[in-house]
Amino acid sequence: MIRRALPLFLAALLPVLAGAGQAQAAGYRYWSFWERDGEQWTYATQGPSTTRPYDGDVQGFRFSVSENSADAAKPRGTAGFDTICAKTPAKDGTKRVALVIDFGTAADAPSGERPPAHRTACAQVSEDATTADALASVAKPLRYNTNALLCAIAGYPEKGCGEQVSSGDTKQTPAKEKPASDSGPSLGLIAGIGAVALLGAAALWQTRRRNRNV
Repeated sequence: MIRRALPLFLAALLPVLAGAGQAQAAGYRYWSFWERDGEQWTYATQGPSTTRPYDGDVQGFRFSVSENSADAAKPRGTAGFDTICAKTPAKDGTKRVALVIDFGTAADAPSGERPPAHRTACAQVSEDATTADALASVAKPLRYNTNALLCAIAGYPEKGCGEQVSSGDTKQTPAKEKPASDSGPSLGLIAGIGAVALLGAAALWQTRRRNRNV
């Protein structure tokens, strides 16, 4: 009976360990690109190097850690085109694009780096300019990788580009939430292992009891 109980114990333990491994996945650290329609931000369907905005458009960039476009953090702030470009008069042969550049939070920053303050800028560029052109005119230096992925705006971050990170890499936790220790297993994992251990002990006790009654 003991031999039978051991495989059952291990089988119950495996899902707990697997779940703990999945909980470590947090996503990727990168600059996301957004377009604003009224008060709503929408994840851009094209990259900044191929998007050609119109005069009066508002576009944004946000640096954060996210799994995909569905859970990506949006640029913060409510300033619209009239506010951002209030001091930039229209000019023939050019267009004005309002840009919101959100460098994210300290929790999303790469190790050893601190995000600059959130900023807005009014880019006045040629009529056929792309969003990348507009961004370069107000937030140099930009950095791209070999696949044309935007890696840095205004030099931030200094290194890295769309790298995968785990939940243990983040440096802050939301307010009112107790931080988890990076040096040991999570509370969920400990509780799960404890529960499985109790089940295994109970099975072993029952086996010994039956053996004594034989």
